[in-house]
Amino acid sequence: MVAVLNSLIELDEHGIPWIVGANTKIVEVVLDKIAYGWSPEEMHRQHPHLSMAQIHAALAYYYEHQAEVDADIERRERYVEEMRAQQKNPFTRKELEARRRAREEKLLPQ
Repeated sequence: MVAVLNSLIELDEHGIPWIVGANTKIVEVVLDKIAYGWSPEEMHRQHPHLSMAQIHAALAYYYEHQAEVDADIERRERYVEEMRAQQKNPFTRKELEARRRAREEKLLPQ
């Protein structure tokens, strides 16, 4: 069941806040603010599918629930680090590019 908090923000069945009709989580807008320091206007330029009202509603939700959202961001960062640590021998970017080139060379007629 989805809980509608207002006409622009809803919580899904897992308690994750989303922007209604935008397929965008609140945390995504917040990370744009934190990582890039974007203003709401810049967020709108970068994500034109979000209205200014949706962006402001997402930020307002964040400021009302900052401890929860910050804890979620930290949990996500820990998860990424755990997954990274589990990789035995991750490929470097250079190795991945070499593999892609080799595959493309095999597919292209000589």
